[in-house]
Amino acid sequence: MRILRSELGIDLADAKAVLRRVLSGEHTGTLPEMELLARKLRASGVAAVAARS
Repeated sequence: MRILRSELGIDLADAKAVLRRVLSGEHTGTLPEMELLARKLRASGVAAVAARS
């Protein structure tokens, strides 16, 4: 949640909504954006992979 809030500049309620979309595979963005987010999540100990759909 901290990483999502920091990287996306959103509040806690929005971070929870984004987290739900990420976990369900519905969160989208450009591949470079998703790779950057996945890298930051991995750096904080969260297993994350950016994939094309």
